[in-house]
Order: sequence, then C-alpha cells, then structure tokens
Amino acid sequence: MWERIKAYRCLWLLATGVLLLDQLSKAWINAILPFNTYYPPYNIPVIPGFFNIVHVGNTGAAWGLFADKSFYLAILAIVALVAIFFFRKHLLLKQLPVQLSFGLLCGGIVGNLLDRLLYGHVIDFLDFHFGSYVFPSFNFADSAICIGVGFYLLYSFKETKKESN
Repeated sequence: MWERIKAYRCLWLLATGVLLLDQLSKAWINAILPFNTYYPPYNIPVIPGFFNIVHVGNTGAAWGLFADKSFYLAILAIVALVAIFFFRKHLLLKQLPVQLSFGLLCGGIVGNLLDRLLYGHVIDFLDFHFGSYVFPSFNFADSAICIGVGFYLLYSFKETKKESN
C-alpha cells in the first residue's frame, strides 16, 4: 500500500498544499469580511480599480454557470475524483508532469467540494476589473483547477506530437 502512495507522492503533496492554501485563505476571508461583501465600503481594494478582495458565494460553476446547482456540482466533483482514481493508469499518473497537473486539479476540486458541503456554495474572493469589464470572482481552488487542466492539455499535446514524429 505504501508503495502505491509513494508512487503518487507529488500528486498527494501538491493536492494537499493546494487544499490547505485554499481552505486557509477562505477561513481568512470568513474571518475578516461578512458574507456578500462585494461593494464598497465592505470590500478591500488591493489595487484600486483593478483588484479587490471580496466575500461572495457561487452556487454554480465557473462564471456562474449552473447557478443554484451546488448539490449536483458536488456529486460531479466526487464522480470526477473517483474517475481519476480508477483511471489513474490510463491517465499516466505515475509521470511527474501528470502528477503535477492532477495535484493542482484534485486539490482544487476537493477545496471547492468542501465549500459546497460546508456552506452550500463556493467561497470566492479574488475580484479583478479590466476597465469596464469585471472578471467573475474566484478563489485559489479555481486557479489551481484551471492551471492543472492547462498543464495537462499542454503536456498531452506535447506527448501526442512526440508520438506522431
């Protein structure tokens, strides 16, 4: 059993690190800002007009898709984690770049899943504005998921290119 765990140690370490960063940052937000504090004077301007710290909840997925479907998104997160476990050999999870990608992905999935189970929504607090465009608020788990998927796609394309040569 320890050999299996050791074979995926980078994935486990990175997923644990992402989960801790995510949950600690959300605990900090819960401690300093009341819920649903998006507008002044309750938000924290970090770079005025560009970056604020807020405290909002998202019952949907990215960009508010599937709003008020937190229960179903929690089920989907559990299914995704179980699928990653069962298909780990096919996903080549013993390779370091894949472990790094899935460490980010799994840590982010578990972080947002915990929010859904504890609060009924995901806590978002990073709020960016680009001129008149307001990017949807997000958190560290969301960032880790996006970066993990991006790394995996890049690695997959690189490997596919190697195989075709």
